Amino acid sequence: MSAASTSPGGSDGAGRWTPRAVLYLVLAVIGLVGTWTYNVVAILERRDYLGDWFGSGPSVSSLTTDLLVVAIAAVLFMVVEGRRLRMRRVWLFLLAVPLLALAFAFPLFLAFRERALQRGGGDAAS
Repeated sequence: MSAASTSPGGSDGAGRWTPRAVLYLVLAVIGLVGTWTYNVVAILERRDYLGDWFGSGPSVSSLTTDLLVVAIAAVLFMVVEGRRLRMRRVWLFLLAVPLLALAFAFPLFLAFRERALQRGGGDAAS
């Protein structure tokens, strides 16, 4: 490791959270709490979750299509970027998309991506 890439404390900085990574973590928490607040309401009210999602008119269908395309793009990005940066356990982020929420999984992935970039994983271009 070169002296230029070492922080003043002698550490390579791999354990530090950058402000951007912290922002992504905050967004992940907001995404998890925001989506699961409504999921819990739907469960408690015994709603037809998918029926409500797909059957409430054209504007909801538009939003559903919009989010589905973004989800597919995000999953592809997580796979490609995870491989490029040699990130471990990317499958956990992918599993979190349908089980928890894209609004949680994607910002969480971005936070860990920032750490991988700080470590110098893959090529430096981002």
